[in-house]
Amino acid sequence: MVMNQPGFLFATGIENSIPTIDGGRHRMDEMDKCGHYRHWRRDFDLVQEIGIRFLRYGPPLHTTLVGPRRYDWSFADDTFPALRRRGLVAIVDLCHFGLPDFLGNFQNPDFPAIFADYARAFALRYPWIQMYTPVNEMSICALFSALYGWWNEQLRSDRAFVTAMKHLVKANLLAMRAILEVRPDALFVQSESTEYFHARSPAAIAPAETMNARRFLSLDLNYGRRVDSTMYEYLLDNGMTREEYHYFLNNNLKHHCIMGNDYYQTNEHLVASDGSSTASGEIFGYAVITHQYYNRYRLPVMHTETNLCEGPCGDEAVRWLRKEWANVLRVRNNGVPLVGFTWYSLTDQVDWDTGLREDNGHVNALGLADLDRKLRPVGLAYRDLIRDWTEVLPTQSVCLQVPLELDEDYPEHGGSRPRPIADPGATTGAPKNTE
Repeated sequence: MVMNQPGFLFATGIENSIPTIDGGRHRMDEMDKCGHYRHWRRDFDLVQEIGIRFLRYGPPLHTTLVGPRRYDWSFADDTFPALRRRGLVAIVDLCHFGLPDFLGNFQNPDFPAIFADYARAFALRYPWIQMYTPVNEMSICALFSALYGWWNEQLRSDRAFVTAMKHLVKANLLAMRAILEVRPDALFVQSESTEYFHARSPAAIAPAETMNARRFLSLDLNYGRRVDSTMYEYLLDNGMTREEYHYFLNNNLKHHCIMGNDYYQTNEHLVASDGSSTASGEIFGYAVITHQYYNRYRLPVMHTETNLCEGPCGDEAVRWLRKEWANVLRVRNNGVPLVGFTWYSLTDQVDWDTGLREDNGHVNALGLADLDRKLRPVGLAYRDLIRDWTEVLPTQSVCLQVPLELDEDYPEHGGSRPRPIADPGATTGAPKNTE
């Protein structure tokens, strides 16, 4: 389909992470830590001042979903109509690293169905919204909650990891299906961390290969792609039944999806012979790793998260923005249908230096603006980048255009819907790169 202007999705996000720590007794609410509940109007002002049209944004799940089919829409009723009035397009982030207290954690088998009811209710209440990320970073959520022991259930076992993974992916699939009942033209931007594991020595090749297979698990299950034999045995050995596996193969909604790729300096790892890993810093970079994921799934791509701390020189984040943007252009010029870019998040974050494992109140200078809502140099650089490239990309780059109905096109307001003229799952004939 032809997308209304703008043709490229320049985005940012307002993070609604809500994992629990300390055995579930303490919640790390990033919207609260970053002051969004108090300053949401100013935050929306900032989005507009930078020239951003698309915002990864969602209501706080733990205070909105208050029980099975019980919802408190008070905050969402303030914010989502305000976004609409401002002409800002939400990519709605419904579940970000945590669950309401009544659901407990991601070991709970009741989570997927209750979450799907919530997604349907949200879509019915805000019918103008077309773009969703039902469950954010399913792989990271399962790893940090059930294999590393950091959040939520705080478990450290392969069986707990597989259980969390299958519940997260099933919740995502059921939510997509529920939303499509309300908006048959809904688009799902599945934000997921794109990783790579480098062997430190020949003895580390085997564990690195296993980790490089495991990095695809959430998307393989979400998109109905058969996993490799090692991962199939791993899933069955750790509690997934054959019936559950075939459910994922037979219930994908891939043709409604844009593959969201998140990339940070911490996404590449060095693996030791004992299977332990440490951050390697950027070795391959976004372009190389994105080609690996694109060649596996053949879906339109959006760069859905990146950032870097401003640092002592004051220009570290600006240089990272330029590097990531160069990678985006390289991917597009190689023929991959890459449709958007995101600096995440709008404001500085709090306590991500410890992965939200400790409530220290440490401000991390990662945002386009600081917590006083003053633009950082990277915010000014992103503003200039958007201004310079918005008109160029749709006309001078060969790339699939995303089907999108902006709010003014929604029939409720007398607009007309664009006529479909292309399959959103089509490709541009990009060459197949090897991994």
